[in-house]
Amino acid sequence: MVEPLVRPKRKNPVLATRMPTLPPGGRSRAALGLTAAAAEGRFALQVCADCAAVQYPPREACHRCLSVKLRWRTQDGAGALLATTTLHHSNDLFFRERLPWRLGMVRLDAGPTVVAHLHGDVGAAPARVAVGARLDRAGQAVLVALPDKETPNMSDDPQLREMTCDPKFRKVLVTDAKTAVGQAVVRALAAAGADIVWAGHAEPWKKLPGFDGLAALPQVTPVPLDVTDSHSVVELAGEIGGKVDIVVNTAEYHRAAGIGHRVGVETARSEMDVNYFGLLRLAQAFGPALRARAADGPTGACAWVNLLSIFALANFPAHGTFSASKAAALSLAQCQRAEMRPAGVRVVNLFPGPIDDEWNQLLPPPKLGPDALAKAIVKALRDGVEDVYPGDVAQEWLERWRDNPKALEREIAG
Repeated sequence: MVEPLVRPKRKNPVLATRMPTLPPGGRSRAALGLTAAAAEGRFALQVCADCAAVQYPPREACHRCLSVKLRWRTQDGAGALLATTTLHHSNDLFFRERLPWRLGMVRLDAGPTVVAHLHGDVGAAPARVAVGARLDRAGQAVLVALPDKETPNMSDDPQLREMTCDPKFRKVLVTDAKTAVGQAVVRALAAAGADIVWAGHAEPWKKLPGFDGLAALPQVTPVPLDVTDSHSVVELAGEIGGKVDIVVNTAEYHRAAGIGHRVGVETARSEMDVNYFGLLRLAQAFGPALRARAADGPTGACAWVNLLSIFALANFPAHGTFSASKAAALSLAQCQRAEMRPAGVRVVNLFPGPIDDEWNQLLPPPKLGPDALAKAIVKALRDGVEDVYPGDVAQEWLERWRDNPKALEREIAG
């Protein structure tokens, strides 16, 4: 039975900081389909279009009929645990530091038999389990066998926490807490058990609705932070950068305008200054310390969350310059992910549809409420995923974009 996670002792500043280690990261191109699904929180296996065989591990051709018509299909992961073993010795540095480590063999109801990491609440074989795909510290998909029913301290399992970014007992910076979205995110993180939530505010002398109540929460500490001011970002990084475990970048500048709706580039420049250059300033200031602290035990630095937009995938002309700034931020976030991955720090990108705020007033429903977006962020951290598309509009756009990007471009242009 998994014991509840206890609040860790304060780190001894005299002791050396442990260097991050990663599990083996090599994967074939075929196996990256499993990683792509796991990055969105799905467990998918190859299914042959000719003979309907479900196979694992991933291959270039069907193991039964040799057809190359293989499609990735989401699976429920139900299966029977056949055998277990516990690893007590390993030559791999990552596992060597985390021994003992449990493994098990599971026969999936879908057909294949797989080897999976075992959750601590999974007992001896035979037993029913639920297999899922999670991203490990190296950013690659691995299989994890979970209990088939929820258990009291399920998320506190040490092996599972190596593959997630649960905010429990971690210290989080929310870069812009003055907006409805920022305030909802701060409240959600505090409710999820975050040790400290630093609430960024570009203009702390201003009285904003709801902010005083937010600051009254015991875990919340308001801090001055203007992502358009390099000095402000660097100064705050010097004060708290060595303590932050998770950064949630909610800073956003949004105006409803295309190219021909305004004269000049001031609005577009402001959107780029916050949405793109703001992320760049934050990443340069807070990224190095986050990478350095990724091995600080069960509550070490683990994640960076970027609030992007589904409009980053295909430009929405009515919000054209905003869409362009988010597309630029997406490209930068992909670079950020590549630089953070060697330390085991996860970069989580959120692609919501229209948020229910003043800048989307004229757009018809459905819109995503701030509280729903905040819950999606907390869930993404707990699940350890990389890409999240919260809301009905985002899910529809994603499906249409994957099916035919050119058709989506024409459809949204009217």
